[in-house]
Amino acid sequence: MAILTVNNLSKNYGTIQALKNVSFSVPKGVVFGILGPNGSGKTTLLGTVTDIIKPTGGSLTLFDEAPSGESRRRIGTLLETPNFYSYLSATKNLEITAAIKRKGKDEIRDVLEMVDLTGRSTFRFSSYSLGMKQRLAIAACLLGDPEVLIFDEPTNGLDPVGIAEIRQVMKNLHTRGKTIIMASHLLDEVEKVCTHVAILKRGQLLTSGPVEEILTKEEIIEVSSADLDQLLQVIKEFPNLSRAEKAEPILRLYFSAGQGNPSALNDFCHNHGISLNHLSAKRKSLESRFIELTNNN
Repeated sequence: MAILTVNNLSKNYGTIQALKNVSFSVPKGVVFGILGPNGSGKTTLLGTVTDIIKPTGGSLTLFDEAPSGESRRRIGTLLETPNFYSYLSATKNLEITAAIKRKGKDEIRDVLEMVDLTGRSTFRFSSYSLGMKQRLAIAACLLGDPEVLIFDEPTNGLDPVGIAEIRQVMKNLHTRGKTIIMASHLLDEVEKVCTHVAILKRGQLLTSGPVEEILTKEEIIEVSSADLDQLLQVIKEFPNLSRAEKAEPILRLYFSAGQGNPSALNDFCHNHGISLNHLSAKRKSLESRFIELTNNN
């Protein structure tokens, strides 16, 4: 079952196209990252999914059906800065949230445990760090036990400790079977947390799919020897090599997915009288793939 499917979704603000015929699908049980720089359309996209923004064109489905009040109640959202009463404790603030939602009051202890705030549940919200405030906001989203969680820039403005805390919460929620859809401009966070990704640029979808597939479009093997120039000349004859780049003190070799074979490469060099002093298989980072995609579009 697809949790979310968007079909040719568009949104215009006058002459500005915030979304340009965007189409992708979010499978059940994944952590789906919507990645792009500021102004790429991430927040607009989440706004249309949560019915805050009306699209100009296209359509979307939730749980393989047309969106309805019932389907949206199966989703917990965090799209803005957490807003709680500063003089009340975490527990008291969640009691108010549960009353507004008309559900989840008996879940308060459990959701605080999910976001690792049980030990600070009686502390005033004003005493919380930014990371703790964000985790409390996630706890509020969890009231009512939604199947899907939608977050817009959940680590925005946090220090490294806060980012690591939110990252761990995301992983724990995914382990519990939640489907998570999150927008972010932080490449590193998407790579560490997400199983799937859609990359946007100026409202246009550049690519989408499992993170591993997007990362492994090209394989990289780094090699080095005593004579780098000699190695470069020999290595050019190695089968299936796409290109070689000299990056002192190594050569960076590029292969299509599935074509890079470090063992065969080592044997090839040995048979040509070259002894390698360095050989390392590398996976292209999401950052390099993102730069490659956005520079070419």
